[in-house]
Amino acid sequence: MSPVQSLSAPVRARSSAPSRLRAFAARAALLMPLLLSACGYNSIQSYDEQAAQAKQNIDAQLQRRADLIGNLVATVKGFAQQESDVFVGIAKARAGLTGALQKTGGSDPAELANANQALTSSLARLNVVIEAYPQLKSDQGFLKLQDELTGTENRIAVARTDYNATVKTYNEYIRQFPQVLTAKATGAKARTYFEVTDAAARVAPTVDFSKPKS
Repeated sequence: MSPVQSLSAPVRARSSAPSRLRAFAARAALLMPLLLSACGYNSIQSYDEQAAQAKQNIDAQLQRRADLIGNLVATVKGFAQQESDVFVGIAKARAGLTGALQKTGGSDPAELANANQALTSSLARLNVVIEAYPQLKSDQGFLKLQDELTGTENRIAVARTDYNATVKTYNEYIRQFPQVLTAKATGAKARTYFEVTDAAARVAPTVDFSKPKS
């Protein structure tokens, strides 16, 4: 080997090193989606986003419910101002739901479910007041609010079912292997269901203005 050849060999070796690194980086970039898919990372993110969107829908419907009930109470007050105890109880329950919705760091589904149920319970006394003032049922403002609230109650029930279904899918997925390893590595945790903690109260929230509560 000539002196020139012996000197050029290390140069070629050094110049080929960056090429190998670039080739390795290119192959890694091509394989990364497959690796992420195999370990469940992409699916975890997708299921979590679906659950987050479903929860936002619940929050929106619950906020609408709180707003409608506030308007409903204001309408009833125009006919039955002396029923202050009933109105105070509803105001406290409504404030509890609003506070749960506006909780710093994000609302908790279980807390929302309990607050929503407390508001539902407080409305039972309002039904009695409504029955004592039949002229309310001919008031167009009251009738409009009644229809809007009933529709919102139905949307809450649907949103709750959709949310719990997405949470079930997500929670079950991150407990499976190998996704459980990815979940631990990325800090993905099980989500909370939207359900009332009191088993006796686990009923779909409804407001029935057609008859008083027994």
